[in-house]
Amino acid sequence: MSDDPLIEDFAADDDLPPVLEARLEAGGGRLDKVLADLFPTLSRARVQALLAEGVITRDGQPLASASAKALPGLYAVALPAVISAIPRPEAIPLTVLFEDADLIVIDKPAGMAVHPAPGSETGTLVNALLHHCAASLSGIGGVARPGIVHRLDKHTSGVMVAAKSDAAHAGLSALFAAHDIERTYIALVRGAPNPEKGRIISNLGRSTGDRKKMAVLRTGGREAITDYVVEQVFGAAPKKGSRPAAPPLAARVACTLHTGRTHQIRVHMASKGSPLLGDPVYGTGSPANPVRVAIAEAGLTRQALHAAILGFVHPVTGEALRFQTAPPEDMRRLEQGLSAL
Repeated sequence: MSDDPLIEDFAADDDLPPVLEARLEAGGGRLDKVLADLFPTLSRARVQALLAEGVITRDGQPLASASAKALPGLYAVALPAVISAIPRPEAIPLTVLFEDADLIVIDKPAGMAVHPAPGSETGTLVNALLHHCAASLSGIGGVARPGIVHRLDKHTSGVMVAAKSDAAHAGLSALFAAHDIERTYIALVRGAPNPEKGRIISNLGRSTGDRKKMAVLRTGGREAITDYVVEQVFGAAPKKGSRPAAPPLAARVACTLHTGRTHQIRVHMASKGSPLLGDPVYGTGSPANPVRVAIAEAGLTRQALHAAILGFVHPVTGEALRFQTAPPEDMRRLEQGLSAL
């Protein structure tokens, strides 16, 4: 999940050739910084993203590490195909929980990206909102993200709010910035965090080993705070005599956010040794075989995370609003399977 201020997507390279080439005569320095100087039309962040996509080469050899030392040679950048920066309305059904002239609250399905991005240019929540709300959608978020004030990961389901008026957009943004929003998520995790109830406080930022991942950092990053409570454990062996009980195989955990950093719950649960079931990024290690069977039988193909509760004061009317939805079918099936362990 993510409620961070929206990270700016890279604009389409309308005025650039499909391949950029330049020769570096003298090496030295960090690769992403050197390439940003070598190709002035590309920002350093853009260079990092292109390196991650594997489209930058030196003397024909693909490069990947942004922090590697720059070596002399002929550098080439194969720019991705240009896509439209303006999303189009699409008649995609939405589960609307609340709607008035200023905002709309929906239950986002898993698999739907919030806004267009490389790999998810269509079929997003923005495309659906443009059709559903027609002309009444706040433009403060820009042409690519009208009305969007916070996000959920593409494969996280649950309650989201979007702004239809500029007044609501400004008010909601202020609430999220002040963390004056009630947000509770349901997660199904491997094992169970210990203790069963607690608060996780850490700094989160980009992983130094994999720039596509977030990580708990000793220095730098931004403070992230998650309260959690284990609501149910699955597959826990009972205590026998003086022998301690075996740890549970899985658990249902309620996570309440006090900040909204990128992938916060996924990273925090993993840091407690209980990554989300089905998480392909932070789910290091493998759950026990009975849990793997339950995941397969449930048809879960994503991280088992659902934004269950969203509560806030309406930024225009002052009304206290609170919305709660149950996890979707794949998580319910998984929970039933885990209950049988």
